[in-house]
Amino acid sequence: MNSTMQQFEIIKCHGSGNDFIMVDISRNPALQQVDWSAFARVASSRTEGIGSDGLLLVERHADGVYGMDMLNPDGTHAEMCGNGIRCVARLAAERGYLESGVLRSGGRDYKIAEAEPITEGIKAFAVEIPIRRWSSDFGFFADGESFVGRVIEGLDPELCFTALNLGNPHIVAAVQKIDMAKLQQLGERVIDAKDLFPCGVNVSLYECRSRGEIFVATYERGAGITLSCGTAMTASATAASLLNLVDCASRVEVRNRGGKVSCQTTLEGDAITTRLEGNATFEWWGSAGFVDGKLDFVIERVSNEGELWNRFVSTLNS
Repeated sequence: MNSTMQQFEIIKCHGSGNDFIMVDISRNPALQQVDWSAFARVASSRTEGIGSDGLLLVERHADGVYGMDMLNPDGTHAEMCGNGIRCVARLAAERGYLESGVLRSGGRDYKIAEAEPITEGIKAFAVEIPIRRWSSDFGFFADGESFVGRVIEGLDPELCFTALNLGNPHIVAAVQKIDMAKLQQLGERVIDAKDLFPCGVNVSLYECRSRGEIFVATYERGAGITLSCGTAMTASATAASLLNLVDCASRVEVRNRGGKVSCQTTLEGDAITTRLEGNATFEWWGSAGFVDGKLDFVIERVSNEGELWNRFVSTLNS
């Protein structure tokens, strides 16, 4: 990290309470040279930095397609982030980057569309996520198999997990009641289980509250327990559809500790696609940089969107 770095625009945003620092590097070639992993580690710190669940970089690829590079608070890269890509989609739409109707993340293209506002003042976007049943990220079953509602030997003797890859790997299990301490233990356990999860994994527990509603909590790879995780909510809704716990092809409300989204799973033979729809909230705009090795940032403009979102979330719990 350079001791003195030029100031650049930052946007503090969130999807369903999953909050990010977003930087548009597509218009400034000099920003390509920044050590963004180091920046993510410092800026994401809630005690020494700005505080966030990760860093979103908006980039333009050589073929003209815009996309997202998401970095976790520990500086590692995530192939996909369902909450983050909605925030990037909003910025891309507002800046005229979304003519192709797709955004790229982790080498995959995702169809993007603006959605109906969740309520007045809360903008929403939708992303269609193709889902694979198998991935080399899973070391506990063979290539070509499907792992749906099964015990993972060596992880937990009772929970029945479904393993899905949404660009990033997920294991999700239905439970009667989510135990957050149990979720923390599972998340920490998979870090050391390299034989089962060679690249790590996102772990979720979900409650089926009705045929049209589930509640999800997630331990995110590289971040720990967050208020929500977009791809984890998508994976959980998809797993519930595969297990016939919710109505497949119907819109499922997915609640979490940060708010809610909706998911709709489509099955066509072996192909699975789930549409994730939810808010893309911009809380404030500012600038950041490093001066003498220390993070320097200024909040320049604050919106009322965070207040509107909190008011909306309070109605969910009333």
